[in-house]
Amino acid sequence: MMIGLQTSFIAPEGNGPLSLNLASMGKGQVWVNGQSIGRYWSAYLAPSTGCNNSCDYRGSYDASKCLKNCGQPAQILYHVPRSWEICSLVSESDPPAVDSWKPNSEVMSAIPEVRLSCEQGRHVSSINFASFGTPTGQCGKLSHGLCYAQNVLQIVQEACIGREHCSVPVSTTLLGDPCPGVLKSLAVEALCTLQ
Repeated sequence: MMIGLQTSFIAPEGNGPLSLNLASMGKGQVWVNGQSIGRYWSAYLAPSTGCNNSCDYRGSYDASKCLKNCGQPAQILYHVPRSWEICSLVSESDPPAVDSWKPNSEVMSAIPEVRLSCEQGRHVSSINFASFGTPTGQCGKLSHGLCYAQNVLQIVQEACIGREHCSVPVSTTLLGDPCPGVLKSLAVEALCTLQ
């Protein structure tokens, strides 16, 4: 039986490395923003013998030098990179964002949009992929479909690079119509980094 747990958190301020302590977890895989950061299994223990009270790294290499945490889980801390790709895929048929709805108006008359948002203090530093048409794949592995509009990457770059938040309407008026009569989507992958 597989159980999926999900939560969200805001990274602490600063430039130092981030890690998740999974000592209280059982066994599984950890994914953050669609990226795998590793497998964990707290029952997989380091050998219970060979630990040293004193440690000296001088001299030639030896794998058994300075062993610590004997009998403890082999790994409990998992590195989380501070810069991540963010990703969005929005179809022409998707409803617009809730905060754009107006009372007593036709919701579907508004245009949906791709919205990208970096965490505070970071900005969109590059657009790694942008396609309007029939893109395929998933975040981190998107590719152009059989139909795609030209110049979409440039349009998204102009709208987003250097900004903490940006939005691009999913509209043939702005992006072109590479395949009339076909339902199209806008897929974007961007990288957020510190300013």
